[in-house]
Amino acid sequence: MTEKVGTGELRRRDFLAATGAAALAAGVSGFPAVLRAQPASVKIGLIHPVSGFVAFSGTQCREGAMMAIEDINAAGGIKSLGGAKLEALLSDSQGKPEIGAAEVTKLAEAGVDGIVAGYSSAISLATSQEAAKTNIPHVVDVGVADNIMSRGLTNTFRFSPGYGACADFAISNLAALNSLTSSPSKTAMIIHEESLFGTGTAELLSKRLPEIGIEVIEVIKHANPTRDFTNIVLQLKSKKPDLIIPANYYNEYVLLARSMRQQKVEAKGIYSVLGGAASNYKFVKEFPEAADLIMDCNHWFNPRSEVALKRKAAAEAKGLIYTYEVFLTYNAVLALADAYERAGTTDKAAVNAALAASTLDMSFMPYKETQMINGQNVGALPVNTQIQKGEIEVIFPQNFASAMPVYPMNG
Repeated sequence: MTEKVGTGELRRRDFLAATGAAALAAGVSGFPAVLRAQPASVKIGLIHPVSGFVAFSGTQCREGAMMAIEDINAAGGIKSLGGAKLEALLSDSQGKPEIGAAEVTKLAEAGVDGIVAGYSSAISLATSQEAAKTNIPHVVDVGVADNIMSRGLTNTFRFSPGYGACADFAISNLAALNSLTSSPSKTAMIIHEESLFGTGTAELLSKRLPEIGIEVIEVIKHANPTRDFTNIVLQLKSKKPDLIIPANYYNEYVLLARSMRQQKVEAKGIYSVLGGAASNYKFVKEFPEAADLIMDCNHWFNPRSEVALKRKAAAEAKGLIYTYEVFLTYNAVLALADAYERAGTTDKAAVNAALAASTLDMSFMPYKETQMINGQNVGALPVNTQIQKGEIEVIFPQNFASAMPVYPMNG
């Protein structure tokens, strides 16, 4: 069910009560001189899995979007539209692409002006395809699959990197790590979740790792949700890969990491690519021993940006864990609002054109200048992080690094 949040619109009885009181104050002979009309709100549909197996991440996305809406409205709304406020229409995809698509239909009927969705790649694929039927501007927040952006949909935009860019960055940095040690990794096993995100990431890495001299000895797929990794961990212990590369959502990642710790699995590196927990303060705080020295190639904020650090502090003041879901969805709403501002209208074609021409300053992320090509911001880049002594440190690229990498992790 879709909920409306954040308009401040007056109900009819409230309006009559307010104008009646004003009339009495002015005298029975007349109404106040001016009743100022408020500009219509700009309706943004937020579609996230706030129930189901990825509810934690979906809820984090929603919180990030609501923070952005609050900040934009507090700063005066969309000024080119007379200070119009952003209004959130909230939808729950329940972690299912078909429900996400159905929610787009409901939002279109409700007159939504734009959509931000949908955390997972599979849901983002479905919601953007459905939104294209009515040309609703659609900004992908987290979904990383590259085929979301390669279908030629002129209503679909992504300001963060896809998994192709993340895989390229991960391979390059892994080659650099290997070149700096006398004990380089030569074998790897990939453990991935079964959906579009995990499968696509595993396929990319399986092709790229041999290019830097690393043999992929096994790729293991698991279901969502999975509550027992015993058999997978036993295979890891038996085959003894130098590298273990997980690509999973939060709950499964945590369980896999804890199981490996409990079973004393040894490796030269646990090197995640888009790991669902490896760059997450919640994981680090709750399971520090399992998290220690795990590396990840993932979305991250610019640790040297005052704007980024202020947003992190504001999120934590609300009791939130500042995860990539929070800041990427905040950024997606910000980009959509910037398009309304520059377009000066909510006309769908004009807003899509403004998004396609975006040069939004995103220096609060470790990005190059924003440049949109076929809806994808090609200036968006991931970083490599490593958990060291209970902190998430950036180890690559060097111009954003806060620590040197520890590798191999087994000494």
